[in-house]
Amino acid sequence: MTGKEDQIMAKSIVIITGAYSGIGMEFDLQIDAHLRKTDEIWLIARNRQKLKTLASQLRNNVRVLAMDITVGAQIDRLRDLLEEEHCRIRMLVNSAGYGVIGDVAQLTIQEQLGMVQLNCEALTAVTRCCLPFMSRNSRIIQMASSAAFVAQPGFAVYAASKAYVDSFSLALREELKEREIYVTSVCPGPVDTPFFDTAEKHGSTLSVKKLTMVSAEQVVQKALRDACHKRARSVCSLPIQAFEGACKVLPHTLIAAVIRMIYG
Repeated sequence: MTGKEDQIMAKSIVIITGAYSGIGMEFDLQIDAHLRKTDEIWLIARNRQKLKTLASQLRNNVRVLAMDITVGAQIDRLRDLLEEEHCRIRMLVNSAGYGVIGDVAQLTIQEQLGMVQLNCEALTAVTRCCLPFMSRNSRIIQMASSAAFVAQPGFAVYAASKAYVDSFSLALREELKEREIYVTSVCPGPVDTPFFDTAEKHGSTLSVKKLTMVSAEQVVQKALRDACHKRARSVCSLPIQAFEGACKVLPHTLIAAVIRMIYG
């Protein structure tokens, strides 16, 4: 079979991880509403019933994949499905992730390693799994955070994990330039989602940050627009854009000390 015939027979898909709540769900809804010429949207998360409920609301063909992407065998299963169905991934959205507020000495080892495993390791594994199935003009959207811009006492592991996502995304973007695959790192500030139900389980320290909170709809609208325009980073809202600028010019030790005073 020729390469041209492969392309004709390939199934065009979008993959979204962390798909049934928060920003992931908003990506589902907006991509479903606006994306054309796509055969299926693949929704990945652990809860099958929640995914099925969400899928019933979408107009496109949807594949529900109840997977724990922190498990290597599940990544192998995803790769096998992509091969078996001759898929071409038009867009990959890695939105699975979580954070827990608290000092390193306060949080459990499991809570902290869990953030690293899902936010960093699983994102990397899914991305690597999908790369062979992507071609010219495919897009990768990686959910980082404005926490990636500077170390954050009281949110140390989460901020470090999102700094990894941002750095990984910018480097991957350069590596994929010749293939004309475009990577966008999405770095919002606080977003009005269930994220804080988990983040604040040891107590709230984010009252100041919440003053800059935006909706998931705003974040996703800008992320999709920036990805469409092949931008390296998507930062939603003027306050967070100003914070990004401050992190480029001010010493990070100073910013970290100020953050500790505010939230410590």
